[in-house]
Amino acid sequence: MVDLNLPLRPKRQKGLVDILVKFRWILVIFVCLPISFAMYFVLYLGDVWSEMKSYKRRQKEHNENVKKVVERLKERNPSKDGLVCTARKPWIAVGMRNVDYKRARHFEVDLSAFRNIIDIDKERMIAKVEPLVNMGQITRSTVPMNLSLAVVAELDDLTVGGLINGYGIEGSSHIYGLFSDTVVSLEIVLADGRVVRATKDNEYSDLFYAVPWSQGTIGFLVSAEIKLIPVKEYMKVTYKPAIGNLRDLAQAYADSFAPIDGNPEKIPDFVECMIYNPTDGVMMTGVYASKEEAKKKGNVINNQRWWFKTWFYQHAQEALKRGEFVEYIPTRDYYHRHTRSLYWEGKLILPFADQWWFRWAFGWLMPPKVSLLKATQGEAIRNYYHDMHVIQDMLVPLYKVGDALEFVHKEMEIYPIWMCPHRIFKLPVKTMIYPEPGFELHKRQGDTNFAQMFTDIGVYYAPGSVLRGEVYDGTQAVKNLEEFLIQNHGFQPQYAVSELTEKNFWRMFDGSLYEQCRNRYGAVGNFMSVYYKCKKGKKTLKEVQEAEQAIAEVAYVEEE
Repeated sequence: MVDLNLPLRPKRQKGLVDILVKFRWILVIFVCLPISFAMYFVLYLGDVWSEMKSYKRRQKEHNENVKKVVERLKERNPSKDGLVCTARKPWIAVGMRNVDYKRARHFEVDLSAFRNIIDIDKERMIAKVEPLVNMGQITRSTVPMNLSLAVVAELDDLTVGGLINGYGIEGSSHIYGLFSDTVVSLEIVLADGRVVRATKDNEYSDLFYAVPWSQGTIGFLVSAEIKLIPVKEYMKVTYKPAIGNLRDLAQAYADSFAPIDGNPEKIPDFVECMIYNPTDGVMMTGVYASKEEAKKKGNVINNQRWWFKTWFYQHAQEALKRGEFVEYIPTRDYYHRHTRSLYWEGKLILPFADQWWFRWAFGWLMPPKVSLLKATQGEAIRNYYHDMHVIQDMLVPLYKVGDALEFVHKEMEIYPIWMCPHRIFKLPVKTMIYPEPGFELHKRQGDTNFAQMFTDIGVYYAPGSVLRGEVYDGTQAVKNLEEFLIQNHGFQPQYAVSELTEKNFWRMFDGSLYEQCRNRYGAVGNFMSVYYKCKKGKKTLKEVQEAEQAIAEVAYVEEE
């Protein structure tokens, strides 16, 4: 929906890149989809083979691979070999941020073997996994046991390592926090080759709290123990439409999972919201349900993972016409409900992929691997997407969601918008992200004495002005978004394209514990700093050499 009060923008001059983007679906459908399907199948066979091995064999292979990492680090000559990084190709990462630093001089360490589930401990309710284990792989193993990670990020390809070192969220995060909050222990190889196990209460507790959001710039994560929870076979999902202005929708969203009276029985197991335009949204809440309950006469079961099914965000949108309705979705289908369509990004990649005929004929090939899309897009198209396309998440306090929605509408005019609540816990130390000081004194909706309720506002798609062929300054829009977050105690996940200066980066994040651990565990001069690793633009050899020569890096931290 177009806001008639918005000023008209001049039309943008189109060029060759616009034509390449418009017809990119030809390359995707004939190259990316078949290759992606083959890659998924090969990885699946590898996962099945890994599951057939005994726990002792998997643990033995893990120990041998850790030993190889240690030996590789000992081969490095710091004065000649450059900074340490993984040997993973730049295009493999799922995130959108620039990883051109790998084109400069660096010392590669191969971690590709670390993609196994080592153990599912039903007694301790712990999953011990390696960093390249992805969400699809682990739910395939745990859900048949009626177990699950406490937080399961929606897309199949997201890995444990990426979710711990970076950022991960799911509809259960209003209870359990972000993915990194569900971690019990971390096994890390430090720059000097030491292998340490960090927990929240052992001698490496500072390392345990510093690794999340560090982007692998303190040490190499080689395994993690993560909390498991009991689950049932189905998710009972309620779709509830909401109509009003953006602030009305924000309040309806908060009311859907954070009851004013604080009654825990009213808090659902899962929450998400989709805003389809400035006046219409659908609130979705889920509670686990048994197979016996789901199959009772009169209940509707939706096997959402079938390839021919209507894409989930479009299915949920039906509530705006039908009114509130309830259905039962198999638990694993629900966890990965956005995978096939990549939320709604799939429609930009393949404009007709959501049509019934394509879903029936070719839906089984979806989705294309994001890493393969990146590998085939070329620099010109990549720059186009950086300027004309938005993939950002805004983490803001729950009580500021209305302000944030109005900001996104004014600045980017992107719909649908995805929202998911999450707690940021009050910890014994101040980590890179942290709740507002004194939040517990205000007793705001959703907050407790031990955690402040935040919301992830997912902004993914082409801005309205781009869709209309108008001039759009993507760089300035991202800068405005980042300043909004800084001013409102919000955070920007580091997978996204960022325009932050180093000073503003440390205005958004707290660097005190991070820098303390970088110095204590020998990361300075060996691993690239998190700001430098995430910053936009190519990293030249000269820049890397200057970073190597720095004895310490000063973090800009705002005084309270």
